Amino acid sequence: MRTYVLDPASSVPLYEQLYRRLKEDLLSGAIAGGEKLPSKRALAENLNVSRITVENAYQQLLTEGYLVSKPRSGYYAEHLETLPQVTAPGIRPDAAPHGAPETAVSAGQFPFSVWARLMRGVLLDGREALLQPIPSEGLPALREAIAGMLLRSRGMEVDPASIVIGAGAEYLYTLLFQLLGRENIFALENPGHRKLRQVYTANGASLMPVALDESGVTLQSLLASGANVLHISPGHQFPTGIVMPIARRRQLMAWLGSRENRYLIEDDYDSEFRFTGRVIPTMYSMDVTGRVIYLNTFSKTITPALRISYLILPPALLARYREKLGFYSCTVPSFEQLTLARFLSEGYFEKHVSRMKRRYKLLRAQFLEALAEAPFAKQVEVVGDEAGLHMILKLRTAYSDEAVAAEIQASGVPATCLSRYYFPGTGAGEGGAVVLKYAELSQADFPRVLTLLGRLTAGENLEKAAEK
Repeated sequence: MRTYVLDPASSVPLYEQLYRRLKEDLLSGAIAGGEKLPSKRALAENLNVSRITVENAYQQLLTEGYLVSKPRSGYYAEHLETLPQVTAPGIRPDAAPHGAPETAVSAGQFPFSVWARLMRGVLLDGREALLQPIPSEGLPALREAIAGMLLRSRGMEVDPASIVIGAGAEYLYTLLFQLLGRENIFALENPGHRKLRQVYTANGASLMPVALDESGVTLQSLLASGANVLHISPGHQFPTGIVMPIARRRQLMAWLGSRENRYLIEDDYDSEFRFTGRVIPTMYSMDVTGRVIYLNTFSKTITPALRISYLILPPALLARYREKLGFYSCTVPSFEQLTLARFLSEGYFEKHVSRMKRRYKLLRAQFLEALAEAPFAKQVEVVGDEAGLHMILKLRTAYSDEAVAAEIQASGVPATCLSRYYFPGTGAGEGGAVVLKYAELSQADFPRVLTLLGRLTAGENLEKAAEK
């Protein structure tokens, strides 16, 4: 049995120390694919730690896809793809990774008092800076603050110079299309973010849908698409809620490194809101090819009204950006950039996210409890709710997809049929699956949602009901 030296005096929890050591052995092959791991009790006794320590470490590895749980048998190591041994300039292969549609934030949730105080400070202290031209990539103060936040919250080691600030994700999608070139074929998740598809289409991009299974984008579908640019949300796919396991991530990284001029855009749109286990490490953190582009936004975490998003470009693409697109003016005013920089660097962002996570976690639990007590509860299956601000409700219903959509629209409930997120003509068979944006609800809205779900699962066809 393997033995690891864990330090009880460390500031890192014991379960996380064990998780890191096990992950190192799983990635290196010291624990081979298919190998059975010790039982929780046996490993706890061997390491002289509690069973809950081992359980938490195993659970995080299970969540990230390093382990497979077999009922009445135990935990087994997943078979992981061997990654290409490529090191791009400026990329550290030994750097250890740690660590959609917009949801409106109510006035009661936005940190007005803190934001107002920081704005006043920016006005008083930065009068000259506010009037100076802004670099195309954004102000250094904000890029440095973002890099610091990513290191603290995600364990991502990012050069501030590689960050590009833009007014919203849609603007950055357009920027990426111009940067990578219209001769490329872009592969998008199917189902996926409709606005992403609309923006690329409006720019004249050649798009190919790639199918998903329980682990996310399938390699077979990606290869068949002929695409050389893949745009995905591996941390929490929208709308399915799939968290891509490590085995699939390594498959995609192998695809990325096996041919020149392939790129992967990692859209990490709501990574902060994970309610079980630790935050999933990014694909950017495991990249050794220098061709993973990281994209995130503050629309989910602070407010859509802020319209500040950012890219992290690998060195070669950063040089290309400066050469081809450096003439663009930065689309975010210096006033907002400097205020956000202070919000990040002074620790208010982490406090705000923590508060919002508690709120959404409680709201999610309250809704699931109310749903479980409903008389039709067994006719509704909830999936994809472990993270993010939406969940999928799979309904046992006799109603057509069109009828379900009409009822949702009439009810005013913040929900959409899952079929609406597929490329046209590819969403057959998804009738009765509904994407509920639960973060836009309050407890007072629960009865309205439950009434809708009760009506949809009542068994009487709406078309027949309309004839009566």
